[in-house]
Amino acid sequence: MADEPLVLGIETSCDETGVGIVRGTTLLADAIASSVDEHARFGGVVPEVASRAHLEAMVPTIERALKEAGVSARDLDGIAVTAGPGLAGALLVGVSAAKSYAYALGKPLYGVNHLASHICVDQLEHGRLPEPTMALLVSGGHSSLLLAPDITADVRPMGATIDDAAGEAFDKIARVLQLGFPGGPVIDRLAREGDPSAITFPRGLTGPRDAPYDFSFSGLKTSVARWIEAKRNAGEEVPVRDVAASFQEAVVDVLTRKAVRACKDEGVDHLMIGGGVAANSRLRALAQERCERAGIRLRVPRPGLCTDNGAMVAALGAEMVARNRPASDWELSADSSLPVTEPHVPGQSPAHHHDHDHVHEVAKDNLYS
Repeated sequence: MADEPLVLGIETSCDETGVGIVRGTTLLADAIASSVDEHARFGGVVPEVASRAHLEAMVPTIERALKEAGVSARDLDGIAVTAGPGLAGALLVGVSAAKSYAYALGKPLYGVNHLASHICVDQLEHGRLPEPTMALLVSGGHSSLLLAPDITADVRPMGATIDDAAGEAFDKIARVLQLGFPGGPVIDRLAREGDPSAITFPRGLTGPRDAPYDFSFSGLKTSVARWIEAKRNAGEEVPVRDVAASFQEAVVDVLTRKAVRACKDEGVDHLMIGGGVAANSRLRALAQERCERAGIRLRVPRPGLCTDNGAMVAALGAEMVARNRPASDWELSADSSLPVTEPHVPGQSPAHHHDHDHVHEVAKDNLYS
């Protein structure tokens, strides 16, 4: 156990300041500071507000994680950070913090991909990921189907959203129904008391000529909004629970159908679902039902590990260390549109290793030693 890599992960791609500490595939600490309440009055995430909140939360959250894990910063084998994709300003706070800690402690730095981290987090709950892994990632910013033969080096996009992400659609429909922000949890709750077959909303990109693994939720969102508007214009009461259930069903029906199809087409016998929307109870239930019918094993982390967190970044960082992947260099930058095909950002310069010796020299007399 003790010889497994001990890694601290920092996640600041959106409005959650997440710091996780992982030893191998064991989660030791998962500290989160969320700025969601500060964004609620704007009805969405405000990048500048998020960046400032990360700045304030960073050091206390790191200290809380170290305390919770019962480890000292000196014991770490590496520091991992989300380098992208995400909000540029928010990512920069995390990358700058990770560089500072790595430099001061003389530890290797790993800039990792937000989406690959969402897949890797499942190792903390269900053990090693099978290879290849088929993953459906659904969140406020992404809806993607990914095939990962090697989570540290080879992630292939099968399909993605061509317009709104699933989580974005939940937020927008919640706004039309005046349910507040974020929309996912409240729609999930109301949908349990509604009839999912009450209203037939469109299923995007499910025609025979459509891209088999791509998603589109923009038409669905417009259709639901128009349906609500027509009811209101006619002076009728909007059946909020039925609308929530029918809308939610349209989203999860398409997500699960395409994911199961991709597994069958690629001959992969299991499916991993991650990202914030994976916390949705109906998505979990329908995926379970359809996977069982198709003979596919379903892996979904517990809801707390599906939303953005530092544990997922630490999990991928630990995997990078375990597989001897090259560390990032000090030129590491935040990349708001980092492609999923790059699970991590390795160092470019051959001089990097000499830099590292220099860091160890610097770190000998620093405040951590």
